[in-house]
Amino acid sequence: MQNSSNITVFTLHGLNETASHRYVFFAFTLLAYLLICLLNLTLIITIIIEKTLHEPMYIFLCNLCVNGLYGTAGLYPKLLSDFLSDSHVISYTGCFLQIFVIYSSDVCELTILTLMAYDRYVAICKPLQYHSIMTSLTMSKFLLISWILPFCETTIPIFLTIRLPLCRSDINRLYCDTWSVIKLSCVDTTINTVYVYIAILFNLFATLFIIYSYIHIVRACIKSSEERSKFMQTCLPHLISLINFIIANLFDVLYSRYGSMNMPKALHNFMAVEFLLIPPLLNPLIYGLKLSQIHRRVMRVFSRKVHILK
Repeated sequence: MQNSSNITVFTLHGLNETASHRYVFFAFTLLAYLLICLLNLTLIITIIIEKTLHEPMYIFLCNLCVNGLYGTAGLYPKLLSDFLSDSHVISYTGCFLQIFVIYSSDVCELTILTLMAYDRYVAICKPLQYHSIMTSLTMSKFLLISWILPFCETTIPIFLTIRLPLCRSDINRLYCDTWSVIKLSCVDTTINTVYVYIAILFNLFATLFIIYSYIHIVRACIKSSEERSKFMQTCLPHLISLINFIIANLFDVLYSRYGSMNMPKALHNFMAVEFLLIPPLLNPLIYGLKLSQIHRRVMRVFSRKVHILK
């Protein structure tokens, strides 16, 4: 039995059954990561360049894309290197850094989606007060909260986990996560479990706030055809992103807490990375195609580049 003082690396066992097809998986994973980077960077650059898009909704969208790049950077570079390596290990420090990046990004996405719901609520339910409520100062505070709060929420369980003595160093996943490390502990982990449930309650509260906002938005849209059009243009993409986020995180929670060893490894791996694959891919596509202003500006940016190349 190992003591945590002797554990300097963790062994990841998520890729044990992919050795025979690792180059195929490497190619598809690299393609997915490059596509995520391309789509999100396109939206970020478009919103930064086009001054007409410097409005709260688009600034939140820009932050959502930045967060998508931040979160996926915690998984894909390491995963791609593991596909090409025979030993899938990660250092003790690297493991907790990966946990911090991946899960702070996850909480950050929920926070941004919550703020976007509030922005749509004010825009549709209180249109005359929108500019007096969503001021530059308010936006700055919201953006600060959307990053600081997730960092704090993720740092606490990491410190609670670091203090635990560990008996083993084998993680049966593609990457490090808090719950997998907690299960390696030799001592009682009640405090960690309690905090996990507190964090779940906080995230549930944010989700309920979004639902509450949309109840009021839908009520306002029923009364006006103009508001219904605005809902379809700006709220529908947000709702799709939110549903996508909830489903992706449900997969991760079910896998982390209740995943069965009898499940096929391919399904295990898909459930583990779904929230780091589908949302970062779909978010820029959903907003880029559905929001006419974004779509037009993206086309304009690309047409400028083509013109310059000619």
